[in-house]
Amino acid sequence: MRTPHRMDTHHPDDRSEQPRNPYEELGALDDGPLEATPLEDFLGDDAEQRHEPEPEWSPPDHRRGGRRRKNRFAGLPLAVKAVVGLVVLASFAALGDRWAVLYAEHRAADTLKDRLDLAAAPEVEIGGFPFLTQLADKRLESVKVTVPDVAADRVSLAKVSATAHDVTLNADGLTSVRGADVPRFDGDVMLSFADLNRELGASQVTFSGEGRDRVRARGTLPVAGHNLKLRAEARIQRQGERGIATEIGGMRLDIGNLATYRPGKRASEGLHLTPEASAGLARETRKAKALLSVPAIVQRMGVPEATVDQALADDGKLAELTGSPRFARQAQRLNLIDLALDNPEVLRRLGLDPDLLGELSGLTRPVLADRLALAFELPKPEQGDVKLEDVRVEEDGIRVRLSGSGLTVGG
Repeated sequence: MRTPHRMDTHHPDDRSEQPRNPYEELGALDDGPLEATPLEDFLGDDAEQRHEPEPEWSPPDHRRGGRRRKNRFAGLPLAVKAVVGLVVLASFAALGDRWAVLYAEHRAADTLKDRLDLAAAPEVEIGGFPFLTQLADKRLESVKVTVPDVAADRVSLAKVSATAHDVTLNADGLTSVRGADVPRFDGDVMLSFADLNRELGASQVTFSGEGRDRVRARGTLPVAGHNLKLRAEARIQRQGERGIATEIGGMRLDIGNLATYRPGKRASEGLHLTPEASAGLARETRKAKALLSVPAIVQRMGVPEATVDQALADDGKLAELTGSPRFARQAQRLNLIDLALDNPEVLRRLGLDPDLLGELSGLTRPVLADRLALAFELPKPEQGDVKLEDVRVEEDGIRVRLSGSGLTVGG
């Protein structure tokens, strides 16, 4: 028979019967008390080094590198230091010399502008180095002066450039230059075609080079309300020691395809029908009869009166006469200027304006040549001498070489 389980009863005041602490049971298993292990023993011999206090933060010292460079420079040989110093001094000296040159060039340009009454200050370039040494000696190796847009008679010179050599200064310093003596100089004068095209005349004429000494003129010339086509050639040559002369030749004015005017008194000059117009008389009966109806014209052409009478009476005979090469040549030789006053109606039938022919008669060779003249003369200086050496036609204009001596500028 199973014996019933007996339950133990405890008094509430019996403290020995409280539950045990498991951690205490674990501690009782050890033979002795647990001793603390020093951190130094665990880390080894480097513990003291690893636990040294960190240094306080301070800003970086950038001057250390500079001290290093200084030390390196201090280690260079004395000769190298001397060379470096000389280079630095030479650089400052060259800079100061260039500044003095620029200042002197500016002062010289303003002085020349005032004394020569120029519209703009010229360009001045002082040659030689060093400048301050030359200034101390009061002698400049070279001075180049370039003056743009100089008026010369009817035209403007695009550029006048001259270089003076061995210039002696009348000065007490850089800021007190009173004048200069120029023993010799050389240069050139440029007369551009662009200026000629703009300045020469009411005509729309353009100039261009044609060979070493010739200039070609092409354009239109207004005459009595008609724009006539102009063609001419100018031969450029030196005149004396300071002047340029132009000889105008090959002048002609074309009135459409009808007639050509060449000023002059020779047989080939005057107003003549063009080859196309004289050949066209065979197709234009009205114009042919207008010419043949004037006895003076027939007489000058040398056509027999009987032949003229038959041609005026019979169109077939007229076409046969005017269609011959001889008649065309004879008609082309006629100077229509001579017939303008006495036969204005005939000229109208030919398609020519009598007023135009009247003005052409006054447009003589000298008058027309004067409109195209490119001549000019350099002014004569008060002291010294200036002369032209050579004249040459280039692509952009006319270039004149010049030289001079014994000039004095200022006081």
